[in-house]
Amino acid sequence: MKTIVSILFLGILIIGCKNQEHTKKDEHLHQETKTSKEKAPKKKPLSPHTETMAMIGDAHIHIDYSSPGVRNRIIFGGLVGYDQVWQAGAHMATWIETNKDLIINGETLPKGKYGFFTIPSKGDWTVMINKNWEQHGKDEYDEKDDVIRFKITPTLSEEITEHLEYKVNKIDNKSGTISMAWEKVKLEFPFAIKN
Repeated sequence: MKTIVSILFLGILIIGCKNQEHTKKDEHLHQETKTSKEKAPKKKPLSPHTETMAMIGDAHIHIDYSSPGVRNRIIFGGLVGYDQVWQAGAHMATWIETNKDLIINGETLPKGKYGFFTIPSKGDWTVMINKNWEQHGKDEYDEKDDVIRFKITPTLSEEITEHLEYKVNKIDNKSGTISMAWEKVKLEFPFAIKN
């Protein structure tokens, strides 16, 4: 009888130890999985949301856009087709906001918030400042909503600007320039603060 009890006790002890080993292994696996998930770095967005702004006198000018990268692609005449409306950024349309009336290309841009669009071309580009600032891409773009529309000659560079970049540059307290650069193309146009 003692022998049977001893064998049973020994069997229970062995089974218990094996179960405990499995539990420890499972816990260890669970911890490894959790740790590797925690260590996985967050992916940087390919077209990060970006903004630029400047004070020109008492005018506050703000440009909000998504900044795509070149990533070894042909941009103009490739990814961005010639002679087609482009939202001048990625995802949502690029927008520009001013708290003062501006003069651009001899026309008044009343204070407010506007969509910024272009039509890239092999020659002169068309720049459009549009009432509809809040739209995805160019989905709802309508020429009838353009407040200002003008042609501009881009400058070309041998150096590549990897990520789309806008700048508001101060000339003096009454004037400045707005520039956009990406790939080998740069657009820049002057503005003045309306009295």
